Amino acid sequence: MATPLKLAGLLLISSALVAPAAIAQTTSAPAAGSQPTDPAPVPGQPAKEADQGSVPDISIPGSDIIVTGRRGANIQKSAPAVVSILSSADIARTGDGNIAGALGRVTGLSVVGSGYVYVRGLGDRYSLALLNGSPLPSPEPLKRVVPLDLFPTNIVSSSLVQKSYSANYPGEFGGGVINLTTSVIPAESFVTVSGGIGANDETTAQMGYTYYGSGSDWTGFDNGSRDIPPALKAFFRSGERISSGNVDTGAIASQLVSFDNALVQRVQDVAPNYSATISGGTSFDLGGAVLGLIATAGYSNRWVTRDQTQQNSLTPDLGTLENDFRRVTTDNRIIVNGLLGVGLEFGDNKIRWTNLYIRDTLKHTRLGVGHRQETAVDFMQQDTAWYERQLIDTQVVGEFKLTPELSLDVRGGFANSQREAPAELTLEYVRTNSASDPLGQYFVNRLNNGNGGDATISYSDLNEDLWSSGIDLSYRPTPELSLTAGYAFLNTSRTSSRRDFQFTAPSTFPEGVALLRPDLLLRPSVIDTFDIVLIETNEGNPAFRARLRNHAGYGKFNWQITPQLSIDAGVRYEKAKETVSPIQVFSTPGASLAATSLKNDYWLPSATVTWQVRPDMQFRVNASKTIARPQFRELIYQFYFDPDTNRRYQGNPYLQDSQLYNGEARFEWYFARDQRFSLSGFYKRIKNPIETFISGGEFITSFANAPKANLYGGEVELQKYVDLSGVGSDAFFATRRLVAIANYTYTKSKLKVGADDPVAVFGSSSGNATDFFRDGAPLTGQSDHLVNLQLGIEDQESLSQQTLILSYASKRVTSRGLANQNQPDVYERPPINLDFVARQGVHLAGRQFDVKFEARNILDKDYRETQSNGTNTVVYNAYRIGRTFNFSLSTTF
Repeated sequence: MATPLKLAGLLLISSALVAPAAIAQTTSAPAAGSQPTDPAPVPGQPAKEADQGSVPDISIPGSDIIVTGRRGANIQKSAPAVVSILSSADIARTGDGNIAGALGRVTGLSVVGSGYVYVRGLGDRYSLALLNGSPLPSPEPLKRVVPLDLFPTNIVSSSLVQKSYSANYPGEFGGGVINLTTSVIPAESFVTVSGGIGANDETTAQMGYTYYGSGSDWTGFDNGSRDIPPALKAFFRSGERISSGNVDTGAIASQLVSFDNALVQRVQDVAPNYSATISGGTSFDLGGAVLGLIATAGYSNRWVTRDQTQQNSLTPDLGTLENDFRRVTTDNRIIVNGLLGVGLEFGDNKIRWTNLYIRDTLKHTRLGVGHRQETAVDFMQQDTAWYERQLIDTQVVGEFKLTPELSLDVRGGFANSQREAPAELTLEYVRTNSASDPLGQYFVNRLNNGNGGDATISYSDLNEDLWSSGIDLSYRPTPELSLTAGYAFLNTSRTSSRRDFQFTAPSTFPEGVALLRPDLLLRPSVIDTFDIVLIETNEGNPAFRARLRNHAGYGKFNWQITPQLSIDAGVRYEKAKETVSPIQVFSTPGASLAATSLKNDYWLPSATVTWQVRPDMQFRVNASKTIARPQFRELIYQFYFDPDTNRRYQGNPYLQDSQLYNGEARFEWYFARDQRFSLSGFYKRIKNPIETFISGGEFITSFANAPKANLYGGEVELQKYVDLSGVGSDAFFATRRLVAIANYTYTKSKLKVGADDPVAVFGSSSGNATDFFRDGAPLTGQSDHLVNLQLGIEDQESLSQQTLILSYASKRVTSRGLANQNQPDVYERPPINLDFVARQGVHLAGRQFDVKFEARNILDKDYRETQSNGTNTVVYNAYRIGRTFNFSLSTTF
């Protein structure tokens, strides 16, 4: 069997780390992209970067807890709910490039797939992401939640994760809420410039693949070469169906494929990764008011090559492989981001206007060779694609102190997300290896969509607008009692389309022409001469419109009953309507597809009781009810191919909301400043959880409400600092301390499926839940064990940190096995990950610099996703991740 050229060689990276003791300084520059919140440190006192007690502004919407960068503040202890704080110093210590990676270090959180955060084993549908208290739209066709790997750490000053529900947050709060915070009023003017370069020993300076695309692809913006061709655009506007016979498909096909998008080229030495960021801020004293400005701009360019094994099976015993492929993929990811913030403070009042822009582009190239049904026929596949994701967000937040007892918070925002994938091109060549076939020893593409090869091209577009607003009024009649009431509005509208086309040649197509490479095979002269035509493979309805409109009101109180006992309780009322319906794109209507309209209202109570045993020790008990709604794409009965997972999806219009009943008990011990120990147990009962299942020979993933599920577990967390000044007489340890941060989460989940439980699946003749789900199976994406460990040494008077970071997640279900074949589920086995991050302040050429070195996946662990019954194992997806080394430098003016 012919295989792609194997990636070979080893990149040797050498780094010189300057001895920390020799170059430690008494002042430190802020982290790249951060802003000063404190004056310059006094000699002999901890610098900002080493001070965990100094935190950026964090506001919990509708709560009394507002922390404004003061030293010694302990939000986790004083908050009326269970929260975890990820400060700018925490983010800087772990060195993660995006906020999803940084959040993966928080107790009970894991990152699955492309930046989706799972809280306590519950999938991304059960978590909620906010920016400064306002919701965010998603640029992903299969998701309504935003992937957090979109957010570079340079634009986020802090993150708050709340795991116990309170009525001031939206009701779609199954596992938790993640509130990203940006700052706008720096204490002093600054400009920070940073740059970095990195390499991965599986990708950098190794062989990979790419295609030309356009001359400006490196910017993340193409030069217009991927615009929809004129003939195709005219066809879209006409409303005609290709199947009507009234469309000149040859004219359309002649404009779709060229050298630019079809010729895969081998890159002998893939380029290194690099990035650059500039941030600046200043403030103006207006006499009784302070005006602040902050701006950030960033650019990163990263390459990833993966040599993957991908298999699947249709048989109950997994003894026969339906597909067995080896694919080499090279992705070039370019991220451009910018943030502009304007803030005004007057007295105890604040107004903040934040504007955010993120563009994430992926240039995708893949070659693969493999077999089907274990025959001797070889199939060679080629994919080229260009994915653009874009998020624009603008929001205004106001916090007003009307009287000493009365405060008012208002917020409003608009956000737009887009995803465009023009000209996703896939070709398959076939080599029969048959002596009776004159071309049996050659790869050919006869364009007959069978064993003779095929070619397809797709154009997809998604646009989502989100309007949101909210108001919270708090009144404190006595120092012990606070009353809060609020209203929130959300209106999300999405349009999404995907047009799929297949090139088809007549039976008279010459054998010699079928040998041509893709750009020559589908050039205009060949299409015209040999009557190659286009077929639209999804004329059922290739587009849909979705909307979610939600009105919510809540009331809550916080009462300090005694000096040791307090209660925070409230109730939220939500009334929402979610609709998904096909868009009529053809002038001649076809078969009607099922539309969905979910109109529900809920009362969602919550309560947290805190008992302070002594000043540094407390117990919490929480109980609440929350919901989870189906995501847009899950509701429409329409095929969709996700290139990220290499899977086909189809929605189910019969999906219903899920309801969750939550309980938690927690012990917290704050035994020293910035040091703590906590132990908690939690339980969730889920009614109608939305789970995936796989059916059919094409392995189509769809969705259905399982009857019930239970989830329970526990968490333990320790943060401890040890003063090293007494270790020997070495000056190196005189100002340093040991940092130990460890957390462990145990989670167990089980689907509850009875023999008589019904299930509603559109288009299926079966109404039995046992035909789709297995009793006792875990929820998709849930790991039983999550472990995070950080061990490091840091200087308390200057910028000097060296940290080892270990993370582990046990196996978790990524896909269900074929239910009608009683197959086992598909499990992902995330690798144990060991990283090392070193940051050092150095003085060069009269200027202070922050030098950072990162070594990722030091143990060189691989990714593996398998399906096994103990005897036979199918490798769904496996590849080597490689070790990554990054070096960056930043300075503040």
